Amino acid sequence: MADQNDDYVYDEATGEWRPASEMTAMAKADQFVVRDAAGNILADGDSVVLIKDLKVKGANQTLKQGTVIKSIRLTDNDEEIDCRHDAIKGLVLRTEFVRKR
Repeated sequence: MADQNDDYVYDEATGEWRPASEMTAMAKADQFVVRDAAGNILADGDSVVLIKDLKVKGANQTLKQGTVIKSIRLTDNDEEIDCRHDAIKGLVLRTEFVRKR
């Protein structure tokens, strides 16, 4: 049973009052989860493979399906990753177009 001195917070998703400590723990767990197109969890330094041909804006170049991108970096947005490619610097890819290698 919850401690009597514990603060409660209204959870809009479930419609219930829940202990603040529990809500904080849930927020931290959900905050940094970045997943690829197959649902695998991505982390800084992982290598990914493109699952689709992508036209790169401003570079007049197309990255082909199967291209390996090494040493990705996670961004504040869980749907984007920052990476480098030989010909393109400052490349940002959407996680829906990559699969963990």
